[in-house]
Amino acid sequence: MNIQIPRTPWAEAGEALLPDLIALRRAIHEEPELGLHTPKTTAKAKAALEGLPLEIREGPSTSGFVAILRGPENGRTVLLRGDMDALPLHEDTGLEFASRTPGAMHACGHDTHVAMLAGAARALCARRDALAGTVVFMFQPGEEGFHGARYMLDDGLLDPLPDAAFALHVSPNVPSGIFAGRAGPLMAAADEFEITVTGKGGHASQPHDAIDPIPIACEIVIALQTMVTRQVPAFDPVVITVGKIAAGTTDNVIPEQATILGTIRSFSERSRAKAHEGVQRVAANIAAAHLAQAEVDLTHGFPVTVSDGRAVALAEQVAADLYGERAWRTMPSPVMGAEDFSYVLQKVPGAMVFLGATPQGGDFRSCCALHSNRMVLDETVMARGVAMHCAFAEAFLRDGF
Repeated sequence: MNIQIPRTPWAEAGEALLPDLIALRRAIHEEPELGLHTPKTTAKAKAALEGLPLEIREGPSTSGFVAILRGPENGRTVLLRGDMDALPLHEDTGLEFASRTPGAMHACGHDTHVAMLAGAARALCARRDALAGTVVFMFQPGEEGFHGARYMLDDGLLDPLPDAAFALHVSPNVPSGIFAGRAGPLMAAADEFEITVTGKGGHASQPHDAIDPIPIACEIVIALQTMVTRQVPAFDPVVITVGKIAAGTTDNVIPEQATILGTIRSFSERSRAKAHEGVQRVAANIAAAHLAQAEVDLTHGFPVTVSDGRAVALAEQVAADLYGERAWRTMPSPVMGAEDFSYVLQKVPGAMVFLGATPQGGDFRSCCALHSNRMVLDETVMARGVAMHCAFAEAFLRDGF
């Protein structure tokens, strides 16, 4: 979609920084790192901030850091966040700057998030004297299942807590240059479960002398779906997905155990708790009905990502001021993906907003999605990301919600 760009200072700043943003993004993309410790990425981000009037804070739990810009007035504080870690998969994009690290790829766009946040820091520092408060730039590793935001909070890096928090997340499945968000639940809570079914091993020709855990595991998988559709309200949904069943060693041996691995996605603590109880009850009782046992190990993942309506309204207004009313889309429903920025939004009112980055010539409805080994992005939208970060921060510091 071709959207005419109004001549605004932040839009111009983003465009001016675009060559540097692309260079930084590609440098990070070539050397992806996983988990809570991303020293190469951290070093690249710090190098991009070199010479700026920023106070750097670091903690013991991760390689993440915050950079603090203090304006001349001691007013409100706003946090802007960019995550830094990659995903454990092999890249098959064929890009000139494709990953040179086996088994790791920036398939979720975090390389662009770092570049946009560094660009926003540079742009805001250039207009520091006009800021009515403080901006905290949060460079966070460990988003892909490692709870990096929670660790940075626990390390006290965000103390005292800011008055508002904002994050952008690129998406190839939103039209390029469009900002998309919604008030209320934006992304789901994501929990994991492992069910171990223990029966009695034996010979495949004599199943009556064994307790076969495999059909019991299969029955549990089907029963979990029935439990969700019949016991969880449709308007407070839960999605249970079994991603792996493992059992046995060969064709003529009944194994003693079978394991089931899966996830639970939900949008409220009520449905989340109902699903957790249901998984344990269904597994235990189906196993017992077949004279077996089932042990359930539930791991709490990220909570629900909830965007404050005031922050979303501000983001919508800022997007319209920067690029016109057509630059914003209100999402009709949340998505079942999960995001650890939710830990920040549990403590601070704010919002996460998607930035469309459909690759040039692609169709946002069918191009490779986030977490795909072939996912590519339109890098030019990073200029808009910088402008959005800056304009949101400036507007909040000046007027609040």
